[in-house]
Amino acid sequence: MSIMLLMPTAALAEDHGDHSGHSESGMEMGTATPAAELRITLDTALTEHAFLAIEAMRKGVDGAEDFDQAAAALTSNSDDIAAAVSSVYGEENGAAFLEIWNSHIGYFVDYVTATAEDNQEGIDQALAELEEYKVEQAAFFATATEDRLPAAALEEGLQMHIDMLLTAFDAYAEGDFETAYTQEREAIMHMGGFAEQLSVAIADQFPDQFENTNPDTPAIDLRAQLNYVFTEHAGLAAMAMQDGADGAESFDQAAAALNANADDLAAAVASVYGEDAGAQFAEIWNSHIGYFVDYVVATGEGNTEGQEAAKAELDGYIVEQAAFLETATEGRIPAADLEAGLTEHVGQLLTAFDSYVAGDYETAYSSIREAWAHMTMPAAGLSAAIVDQFPDQFGGDMPGMPSTGMGGMAAAEENGFPIGYLMALLFVMIGGSALAVRKYGSDKQ
Repeated sequence: MSIMLLMPTAALAEDHGDHSGHSESGMEMGTATPAAELRITLDTALTEHAFLAIEAMRKGVDGAEDFDQAAAALTSNSDDIAAAVSSVYGEENGAAFLEIWNSHIGYFVDYVTATAEDNQEGIDQALAELEEYKVEQAAFFATATEDRLPAAALEEGLQMHIDMLLTAFDAYAEGDFETAYTQEREAIMHMGGFAEQLSVAIADQFPDQFENTNPDTPAIDLRAQLNYVFTEHAGLAAMAMQDGADGAESFDQAAAALNANADDLAAAVASVYGEDAGAQFAEIWNSHIGYFVDYVVATGEGNTEGQEAAKAELDGYIVEQAAFLETATEGRIPAADLEAGLTEHVGQLLTAFDSYVAGDYETAYSSIREAWAHMTMPAAGLSAAIVDQFPDQFGGDMPGMPSTGMGGMAAAEENGFPIGYLMALLFVMIGGSALAVRKYGSDKQ
């Protein structure tokens, strides 16, 4: 079984001991178990699908020069998902999945083309084809999982996925950019729910191959939540920078979506430690977003000196953020390692942007995909550190087989794990403890 080998998401976690063990009560609490790698691999690929699909549809309706490369990135993502399916169910089933999966991408393209041509008949035809796809795809997963994911529930979830992508696209085409970006974020999160439930079904179906580990525990849920926030940050940052370079009408809303992603983390800090701690985090984290904006502006002005100043500011941010997180985790993730990872993150986004501006769209989208995948590493390392730091809070197994095909956050609430509690736990990646937050603030002074 090689599905977990597709993306080495646990690289940072491996540097800080074995986090695949159990609590004193015997309950599974690891973040780097075989089942965890399965879930994170699926989460990373499926959420990226939603992101790339919406961005490619936007490029299509705009008649953008980089549409072919955006579409190629989406196709490469499909190949990754198919490879994951093949690693579990064999090459023949992987090929069958890919044919079905790619058909719905084609139907979305048909919908975009028809919308651009104001062809209602073409729109209706694409919707009818998506309806057929939904049934066929649901039947595939129901059969593959031996009905661990029922076809009816899968159809419902797939319809939600289709509706979210179309709503995001329609809103964008109509100039309602706020709805477009809000719906994009919801679509990305929704696919994380499907990844969770598919991983549970697979791990239950092949227990020996996943060492009888469960992908649906509090510890792994934390890692998946961090995975969602960090990977989405990379994608939203890259596209906001593109909008900035283009002077796009949607830039303000693209930037707002990126800021909303950052607010998810800052609010978690404030909810536990108060407004001062939340503001401290927001100031550091948001600074690097601002420096990227400075770089975009300087590039648009042909201001080399401004570009270099922005890079220098980003270098300073890297050191400050790394020191903050080292303090938060009480040294579980050394600042030097964090600096290396943050440097790579910054470099990937700048390469994606510079390549886009230069018209090298192939490199641009390759770098965006690298940035998306890279952010799985801090999610792995930080979640491992958090669980090691607060083992009593992550010692229990989650409930068993989900009852729906693609339930996401709502399903987690129904299954007895309050998402508000999970979000509150995110403070640890930033604050560590109230003492650590205060100590770091005093050290800065």
